[in-house]
Formats: sequence, structure tokens, C-alpha cells
Amino acid sequence: MARGAQDRPDDQQWPAAGVRLGLPEQGPGSVAGWGRRVFGIAVDWVLASLIGRVLLGDVLGPELGPLLVFGLMHVLLVSTLGFSIGHFVAGIAVRRLDGRPVGLLRGSLRTLLLLLVIPAVVYDHDRRGLHDKAAEVVVLRR
Repeated sequence: MARGAQDRPDDQQWPAAGVRLGLPEQGPGSVAGWGRRVFGIAVDWVLASLIGRVLLGDVLGPELGPLLVFGLMHVLLVSTLGFSIGHFVAGIAVRRLDGRPVGLLRGSLRTLLLLLVIPAVVYDHDRRGLHDKAAEVVVLRR
């Protein structure tokens, strides 16, 4: 019979998300939970869909217009402010591991991988998707 987590010594249990990164377990500055992240991306997608269909629907079609708007929103806002509109509403932000702003190169890489979807759903114990790991960033509670 396999031993449960309660049977393991403390040094063998998984630390809370972000603790290995030097982040607090909870509260501001801790790694954002899935609920906040999903809510934030849903807000961004709804906004991008509305804008993309209205402004670009005739040119790029109802599928590509929202995707382009979503990508541009994330590159511009996350790279400069550290959060998208959805992130702001959800109370989360994207930061480099050293605490500095994301920047255009890392923000562009992260967004490109986010648009591919798969890197965003493959994640580690610190709730960092492959898109976050590649850009060397983490999504934090504000």
C-alpha cells in the first residue's frame, strides 16, 4: 500500500506553489491560483472577441480578428504594465522572477506560447506553465 502525504516526513512533502521561488505561500506576491488566472483570461478573451469582431471581423474573419486583438493586448499590456485588463480585474500580475518588469521580448515570447494553448496548460508545481517558464516569469496575486 502506498504511503499518503500525511505519512511522509515534512521534508518530503511538496512545498506550496512559489515557495521554491522565494515567494510567500499566500496573499499579495504569492503565486496566483487557477481561479484567478482562468477568470482573467476569460475577461481578456471576451474583450478581444468583441473588439476583434467589430473592428477586424470583415478583414480577418470572426476567428482570427479576436486572436490578433488578444495577442496584441497581451504583448503590449503585459510587457509594459505587467498585467492585461483581465489580469487587473482578477487581481493578478505577471513579473519576472527577479521582480523586474516583463519587457517586450519576454512578453512577446510568453504571448506567442500562450496563443499556442498547449504550453499554457502544461505546468509545474509552482503553477508556472511552459509559457511562463520560457519567458522566466510568474503570475502573482496583487
